[in-house]
Amino acid sequence: MTVKGSVVGLRKGTLYLQKMQDTLLVSVDSTTVNGTPNFLFQTPIETDEVFYLYLDKEDGDSLNDRILFFGEKGEIEINTLLKTFESSAQITGSKNQELLQEYIAFSRKFNDQNLELMEDFYKAQMAQNTERADSIQKKINNLLKRRYLYTINFAANNTDKNIAPYLALTQVYDAKLALLDSIAVKMTPQVRDSKYGKEFINYLEQRRATPEN
Repeated sequence: MTVKGSVVGLRKGTLYLQKMQDTLLVSVDSTTVNGTPNFLFQTPIETDEVFYLYLDKEDGDSLNDRILFFGEKGEIEINTLLKTFESSAQITGSKNQELLQEYIAFSRKFNDQNLELMEDFYKAQMAQNTERADSIQKKINNLLKRRYLYTINFAANNTDKNIAPYLALTQVYDAKLALLDSIAVKMTPQVRDSKYGKEFINYLEQRRATPEN
């Protein structure tokens, strides 16, 4: 995998290519930026998986300095701005990344709706309006169900890509087994044999071995 791009406005700092290994975030490569905003990483990759581009500006502030992206074999390009490192990132070259960005866009809409409902819920509680609070709570619960079903359907419709088991493991891992199985049974052999595919199948086996499941 080749990861290249630029951080407009960056004159000096260190960029790290990172990924999760077991439960730890580890750096697999790094490069020092000094005078030019361009960077380049090349690293072996066995399966499509999530990586992070981390920027250490040496200013003691770690906020807004890590970009999550779906890596895969080939060339990935990431272009962004120093001041808005994460939010300005434009990422191309990965089909999984395109799907992830599509999912995130819809997920944000659900989150915005949930925040609005939560605000109305607390206002109703403060006003001791139990009937309204109960009504809003039902809407919150229904929204959560819709978000889960949307995620399940999104993953089930993209089971030829590694984003399917990734979303199942990170977003809806506590869903009913029947719903998770609807993703697993449709995964292609290649996805099933990938890092997230193996982790997902193993997770389902552990759930089935638990009495309450």
